[in-house]
Amino acid sequence: MELPLYIKAILMGLVEGLTEYLPVSSTGHLILFGDAITFNDARALVFDVVIQMGAIAAVLVAYFKKFSHVAVSFFTEKKSRNFIWLLLLAFLPAAVFGALLHSAIKAHLFNSTVVAYSLIIGGIIMVIIDRMPLKEKVIEVDAISFTDAIKIGFFQCLAMIPGVSRSGATIIGGMVAGLNKQTAAEFSFFLAVPTLTAAAIYDLYKNWSVLSMDDLGLMAIGFVSSFVFAMLVITVFIKLIVRFGFTPFAIYRILLGAAILWLVP
Repeated sequence: MELPLYIKAILMGLVEGLTEYLPVSSTGHLILFGDAITFNDARALVFDVVIQMGAIAAVLVAYFKKFSHVAVSFFTEKKSRNFIWLLLLAFLPAAVFGALLHSAIKAHLFNSTVVAYSLIIGGIIMVIIDRMPLKEKVIEVDAISFTDAIKIGFFQCLAMIPGVSRSGATIIGGMVAGLNKQTAAEFSFFLAVPTLTAAAIYDLYKNWSVLSMDDLGLMAIGFVSSFVFAMLVITVFIKLIVRFGFTPFAIYRILLGAAILWLVP
């Protein structure tokens, strides 16, 4: 039985909200889930952009105190200016490679097989990282160096491959650079704001002709659904990763990837 469009909008928002900040790949899940409920046409591409904005809004609300302080004190505090520089430097590699490779990636890599292999390989890497004796030399975001921010930015570029996970790549990049898990996760949240915003603007520009006023209601439903569930994840994820590490997420990724390869022709 075909699901009503508003139910599809709620479900897609739920998937985006739950997976955007977990190391399981929101893009991969949206591709798989969109195929499963037949919500994968040109209009759905624009819808995915809108629900991403819901996830962005969740970070801005959850860390409102941090972002508002940076905005107010940008011209008076060096720490606030450095915070913006950290985000810009970490965002730069993805901006460059994204602009160069965006169309090719969308055309050739947005399919279930790529997602499946990315989930499995990423899960194996997470298990390895969990067992590596990495040194934790940075315990707060403001102590991240500009060099480390750029390193994390290059790790984030891996997430352009569907199934890799932007949050997983940036957190692992942060840990390799010497951040502890909590700081790496928080910086991943902050870095999502410029990265997802730029991606959303670019996708809206590329798909402007598909936009329709008739879809505003569906988009609003998806936005709210994504926002609510992203807020839920943001409030619990750091506690989960500090306590349990990557292993539970790695197991989920490997099992899901294997199931896709087994079930999808």
